[in-house]
Amino acid sequence: MTTDPRRRVAILAGAVGLLLAAAVAGVSVGARHVPPAEVWRALVAYAGTDEHLIVRDIRLPRTVLGICVGAALGCAGALVQTLTRNPLAEPGLLGVTAGAAFALNVGVFAGWTATQAGQLGLAVAGSCLAAVAVYAVGRTSPLRLVLAGMALSAVLLGISLGLRLTFPDVLDAYRFWSVGALAGTERTPLAGPVLVVVVALVGSVVVAGPLGALALGEDVAHTLGAHVSRTRVAVLALVTVLTGVATAVAGPVSFVGLMVPHLARRLAGGSTRWLVAYAVLLGPVLLLIADVSARLLLPTGEVPVAVVTAFLGGPALIWVVRRYGAAAL
Repeated sequence: MTTDPRRRVAILAGAVGLLLAAAVAGVSVGARHVPPAEVWRALVAYAGTDEHLIVRDIRLPRTVLGICVGAALGCAGALVQTLTRNPLAEPGLLGVTAGAAFALNVGVFAGWTATQAGQLGLAVAGSCLAAVAVYAVGRTSPLRLVLAGMALSAVLLGISLGLRLTFPDVLDAYRFWSVGALAGTERTPLAGPVLVVVVALVGSVVVAGPLGALALGEDVAHTLGAHVSRTRVAVLALVTVLTGVATAVAGPVSFVGLMVPHLARRLAGGSTRWLVAYAVLLGPVLLLIADVSARLLLPTGEVPVAVVTAFLGGPALIWVVRRYGAAAL
């Protein structure tokens, strides 16, 4: 942990370097390895070769999407953990991800997802309703909050599974998406989701100051001039938008929002603004590493990225519970 501004900037630069390295790996590594030099030629001197097609049409859009989703989930996790002062808080554990996924499944069945705007709107609405429901039930206790989120997630995922089994033809296209994956999303239009996520990330940096005061307690926040109710609503809205957009384009990817904030908090030195900044950079690093691993685990195909993040997140969750003990509950 550090409070030295120069060390914080150095750590930030290191995180940017890690992100660039992960992005290069995301474009280069896969069933067919493409050397970094050839990747560069594909970007600046496109020749239409097989390698250039792989880079430009498949891996580059997938990497950009991974950066977008990772930044959204990492930032959302940092915000919700700071707001609730609960080290177990994470959009997936609190039911927000399941709410977005359920809304999208219902929207597909009802024919409301013909456009990307419709998909994003449904995902954000589902996230919002889930967040309100979980917060209404569990606001009095971190334990109640986590249990309410897990219960709601189980119910919504069960209903979604029932819909997919009952109407397989209608929802077959969302079967792979429902696991949480970046594969198959290469043709997804990126302008809309990236723009929404960038705006929400900027809003997260702006709200990080009053959120840091709120994390010290309501009385301290009032003393420092922070608007408590306004800050809570703003943070919940940002978490809802970030999680909803990420789920809409990549499916329900859990545990990124749990693991990244704990690592970022160790580097931030108690500053909420630096916590958010580090989470925005480390979230994509984690997701891109998981995505590259997903491509290499099986010789005949690839594993959905959410399976890899769950494999990493399970031990992380156990570590958090053991580290914080009763304070985490």
